[in-house]
Amino acid sequence: MGFNSVYHAKQFDLSGLNGISDQTLEMHFKLYEGYVKETNNLTARIAEFLKDGKVDQDEMPAYSELTRRLGFEYNGMVLHEYYFGNMKKGSTMSDPEKGSRIYRVAEKSFGSYDVWKADFIGVGKMRGVGWAICYENPANGRLSNHWITLHEVGNVSGFNPVLVMDVWEHAFLLDYKPAERPKYIEAFFSNIDWNAVEKRLTADNNAQQTSA
Repeated sequence: MGFNSVYHAKQFDLSGLNGISDQTLEMHFKLYEGYVKETNNLTARIAEFLKDGKVDQDEMPAYSELTRRLGFEYNGMVLHEYYFGNMKKGSTMSDPEKGSRIYRVAEKSFGSYDVWKADFIGVGKMRGVGWAICYENPANGRLSNHWITLHEVGNVSGFNPVLVMDVWEHAFLLDYKPAERPKYIEAFFSNIDWNAVEKRLTADNNAQQTSA
């Protein structure tokens, strides 16, 4: 992220998902576009402080607040791009093919794919609002599932997001009651683009086979 950057909202063709209505998607895309807009706004305002190459002491309170807010808005933008990007319409598989790379990595990391899935779903069902994210440790190729509060709190430094699920209520409240979050999670799994998820893996196969 640079202060000369201008971000543009990406377009995602997801109309017709299983169990996630177009009405929800329309609202969700607008929310995402708001994160993009606010990221650009905050980046420009912070750049104003830095145009003379320094931050004066009397500027520090305002500069600090803008910078902290940027962490929330920027991560909100990026996580939504991961979320929309790991779904596709017309999906017919709630699980990856046995023997696929993502399936094998989940087995190696958790003992079985089913245990990995149970853990990921368990994270998604946790009380509160936030994100359920499956990360890859690029050092050894192992997967781990994490709860991310807000957008910027709880991300694992150096780890690579592989599968991202939004579990803020806006992601499902038009389609499901608050207590029906498990139904939303089931719908999410039925729309996962496993090829997109697999492409996010960065560790080479040798590292995955030899690392403890």
